[in-house]
Amino acid sequence: MKPQIIFFPQVAAAAVAAPPWTTPNPSSVLEKRESGAQNIFTCAAVNWPPSAVGSLNVPQTPPADLQSMLAQVDPANIEATILKLVSFGTRHTLSTQNSTTRGIGAARDWIAAEFRRYADASDGRLEVDVVGYEQPADGGRILFPVRISDVVATLRGTESPERLYVVSGHYDSRVSDVLDYESDAPGADDDASGVAVSLELARVMSQPGYPRPRASIAFVAVAGEEQGLYGAQFLAQTYANATPRVNVEGMFTNDIVGASKADDGTVDPYTVRLFGQGLPPLAVEDAATRERRLTIGGENDTPARNLARLVKEVAENSATGMNISVVYRLDRYLRGGDHRPFLEAGYAAARFTEPHEDFAHQHQDVRVDTATGKQYGDLPEFCDYGFIARVARVNGAALYSLANSPGVPRNVGVNTTDLGNDSTFYWDAPAGGEDGVGSYEVVWRATPAPFWTHALDVGLVNRATVDLSKDNVIFGIRAKSPDGMRGVAVLPFPAA
Repeated sequence: MKPQIIFFPQVAAAAVAAPPWTTPNPSSVLEKRESGAQNIFTCAAVNWPPSAVGSLNVPQTPPADLQSMLAQVDPANIEATILKLVSFGTRHTLSTQNSTTRGIGAARDWIAAEFRRYADASDGRLEVDVVGYEQPADGGRILFPVRISDVVATLRGTESPERLYVVSGHYDSRVSDVLDYESDAPGADDDASGVAVSLELARVMSQPGYPRPRASIAFVAVAGEEQGLYGAQFLAQTYANATPRVNVEGMFTNDIVGASKADDGTVDPYTVRLFGQGLPPLAVEDAATRERRLTIGGENDTPARNLARLVKEVAENSATGMNISVVYRLDRYLRGGDHRPFLEAGYAAARFTEPHEDFAHQHQDVRVDTATGKQYGDLPEFCDYGFIARVARVNGAALYSLANSPGVPRNVGVNTTDLGNDSTFYWDAPAGGEDGVGSYEVVWRATPAPFWTHALDVGLVNRATVDLSKDNVIFGIRAKSPDGMRGVAVLPFPAA
């Protein structure tokens, strides 16, 4: 048993006042952020309670290898991918699968060939599979039996290959009538842009010149999203029902990440939204666990939301050139995405989407309104390829940190057997053990604050007591690698 570490003000570092802090992003990127603003993880509400323990939580600096990777993300490659996918005419899930030039089958085969091209250059690091099943007619959006295929390129980790992170886009498309599988449906933004993110990251991160990640990463393109999230549902259930169950510790879907201009002309090329679900489905977290979560005020600290917080910490920087606007919702109104089946399978997942959508260029027949001259349709001329490249860099930065971290601590608890103004925490090592753990951190924030504001490194222990009341702040426990790559924090539940 490792020793307990107790932290009290008389032995802790002096209190650190929240100084003015400016993100390392270029000022041209942070156009709406005032100079001298506070740390991006803070707000005025974090001034209470005062504490002499720990220090400010600051963004993670991208290491040199990551900066080099992100610099290789090429807008020209992304543009070429989107134009190629658009060239197949329609990629509707019910379109032909027997042509080499038109329909979803041709798109699937081209995506698989691209992934295999990267695999051939990867010195055996990248493995490519096309997996799927026969989906019967469903009385709704599936009119007749059809093959649903997912293209999966997996970069195997070196130390914990059984731990997996997934990044996905969907390659099917649609027009105004979701059952129209014959008309041209270019699907440039929705969602050739997300597929381009997966392809470009696979190309860059699998190169032999870079160290392989400790955990595995799957770069994915799925079908069937517009017809009911079928491809993502199949993949999530494939992972969940495997023996042993695949340990997917994080999943990102990139869906509609292609444009930076809104329907009113607003241009916001340096912000991406990240949607993080609140309470998990009851099939994942039963009523008793939900009641305990609500009792301790943990409804804002679900695995999905803490995954989103990690992305903010490691991927909003000068190497990505992006602001990450975390939205505390499952998704937008009346919409759904491929992260949902992963959430329903009990995995932490979140969705990236452009900041302001133009619905004239989503789910629309390609046409020009004769009265106004307005062009409708999801066409490539409305894409911003530099923006998509920056979104890819955000995903790459998050995946790099996650896959090189030790993963999430397990069985995280806080002692609630008696009253007291300090807080004692217990936890077990991540699923891969403690060989990859450099130390653990206790993180916290005031209850109204959106992001972790303070952190305390407690070393390589499994128990720590902090002189700060669990009644007044939200705590989390996270693991860091020996080289400082931080993982997702876990909310402690009451424990003896």
